[in-house]
Amino acid sequence: MSGPESEFLRQAQERGYVHQVTDLAALDAKLKAGPVAGYIGFDCTADSLHVGSLLQIMLLRLMQRTGHRPVVLMGGGTTKVGDPSFRDEARPLLDDAAIERNKAGIRKVFDAFLQFGEGPTDAMMLDNAEWLDELRYIPFLRDVGRHFSVNRMLTMESVKLRLEREQNLTFLEFNYMLLQSYDFAELRRRYGVAMQMGGSDQWGNIVMGVELCRRMDGAEAFGLTTPLITTASGAKMGKTASGAVWLNAEKLSPYDYWQFWRNTEDGDVERFLALFTELPMAEVRRLGALTGAEINEAKKVLATEATALLHGRAAAETAAETARRAFEQGEAAETLPSIAHALPATVVDLLAAAKLVASKGEARRLVAQNGVRLNDAPVTDPQQAVTAVDLRDGAAKLSLGRKRHVLVRVP
Repeated sequence: MSGPESEFLRQAQERGYVHQVTDLAALDAKLKAGPVAGYIGFDCTADSLHVGSLLQIMLLRLMQRTGHRPVVLMGGGTTKVGDPSFRDEARPLLDDAAIERNKAGIRKVFDAFLQFGEGPTDAMMLDNAEWLDELRYIPFLRDVGRHFSVNRMLTMESVKLRLEREQNLTFLEFNYMLLQSYDFAELRRRYGVAMQMGGSDQWGNIVMGVELCRRMDGAEAFGLTTPLITTASGAKMGKTASGAVWLNAEKLSPYDYWQFWRNTEDGDVERFLALFTELPMAEVRRLGALTGAEINEAKKVLATEATALLHGRAAAETAAETARRAFEQGEAAETLPSIAHALPATVVDLLAAAKLVASKGEARRLVAQNGVRLNDAPVTDPQQAVTAVDLRDGAAKLSLGRKRHVLVRVP
């Protein structure tokens, strides 16, 4: 086919959301014919999602923007089992109270991105505990289990990787793909959901669900995965030296979230503008073509637009202004001292050079006490290197406590 005719697939492909589709032509036709309900599942393993889930959230949002119905499936049931996909060991099992607390925290994230309601394009949030908790085991194995080949399950990358490393895979975890597939069948039966989406690591499980819908009910179903997102330097998206980039404001402030996007590598700016903002693609390409010092302006646009989607426009503008005052000319030049130092250098060396500490031993102790920040992000390793990548508009901000700061510049 020359290109998708449905608005959802056209935009999803143009912006870089699509990695694999089970039947692109048939899905395109169905999406063009009218509203389609599509879902993504999220297990309740923490009280917030992080940036690693943002691509899937943006895909659900795009469904709603293009006239379809996004369905958020909370894994109140499957969290009790644990998804073994590409994990070296089993997740700790959570009790019901912990799962409910995590669900409440995750719901806050989706309230920022989706409109919930009863209309044909209003988002729904469901919990697979609704049907999984009521399963009778023997009938489940007879009705569902017979459609799964153990031989084929053992070839799935998520399972094979664990076995090749000779790491334990419990029978409880091995059942996960049956339960995920059954979720799709139940969502199709109960709510007319025709499409399951997820990250590329979920492809095998999604295909199993599509096939189960066909085998059990003779029903048409589709699967779509998003690409694995890594940074230009090869790092996993959303992982930083200070930990996960959480989406709940209680776990990561709007300002720190803004700074995460502002610190995007040059080679990722255009791609991240397409994936994580809703700017028109012509503007995305214009900003992505900027070079030299001008690329910093594109990074600020990325940071502000991404933060506005999650925390609101006012919080995003406040974060941008706070950063401007801390790093740019004007107030920052008058209030923050500056040192010139060759990079790369360790945080300890810079603290000593800036005379913020009496000795390097004191610097190491302060790092251990969580008293040092680089560009407002906590420093946990005294040997952490500060490089040219850490410079924002020519300077890196090094802080000791809340009131002592210095701008590090390259001589």
